[in-house]
Amino acid sequence: MEVKVVLLTGGSSGIGAATAHILASAGIKVYAASRRGTIDHPREGIVPVELDVNDTSRTEVVVAQIVKAEGRLDAVICNAGNGIYGPVEGTLEEEARSQFETTFFGTFKTIQACLPQFRKQRFGRIITITSVMAILQLPYQGFYSSAKAALLSLSQSLSMELKGTGIECCSILPGDVATGFTAARKINKAGSDPGSPYREKMDRNLAKIEHDELGGMAPEVIGRAILKQLRREHMAIRLIPRLDYKLIGMLVRFLPAKTVLSVVSRLYN
Repeated sequence: MEVKVVLLTGGSSGIGAATAHILASAGIKVYAASRRGTIDHPREGIVPVELDVNDTSRTEVVVAQIVKAEGRLDAVICNAGNGIYGPVEGTLEEEARSQFETTFFGTFKTIQACLPQFRKQRFGRIITITSVMAILQLPYQGFYSSAKAALLSLSQSLSMELKGTGIECCSILPGDVATGFTAARKINKAGSDPGSPYREKMDRNLAKIEHDELGGMAPEVIGRAILKQLRREHMAIRLIPRLDYKLIGMLVRFLPAKTVLSVVSRLYN
């Protein structure tokens, strides 16, 4: 089956909006879901949908409405997520849970809502937007890295469970991307404490991270990578866009963990 109808979460701006526009330009109908139910620069072929991925019943209703309107749902792109910043020490349990609630559990619930339709039509594409930080952790973003790593693991386990069903999974691991995510980053209570023993290191770390992100790749790079996967006969299990980040992924895989952490610590801590 050809991918013609897609549900995209986190579709209002950034990577989500860029992806929606690229897919629509390729003739794919995109239901761009977000909490505010709008999208930057709306255009034909994109249907904004109000959806909080933490609301399981609402997610199921949205999927049912798409299937009723289109007679099919070919792919889901799970892009909704959030980010907290701060040291592990002092992070409140509710802050850690909020990181996982949207990024991991919201994605998990969205996938579950789509699977019955994919199984019924014996075809479906599941793309999760994780991060290079799923395999290369940075200081003071431990919970973001953990949530993205959990999401990567979930996708890879699911890909094995679905073998032979016509349903495939792919994880996209972006590096630094220039989006509004930088400005929207939430600094947790421990990270905001002026008396934190990590204060000086965190200030330097955050300045470097924000500099790297604002100078990062355009979100359209990720959108084009997603389109390429949707058009393939078989998707990659996981994909790191752009050569420099692919090389980083290879180094993380083959170098001793102690060496990797030592280099990252010198750069970011």
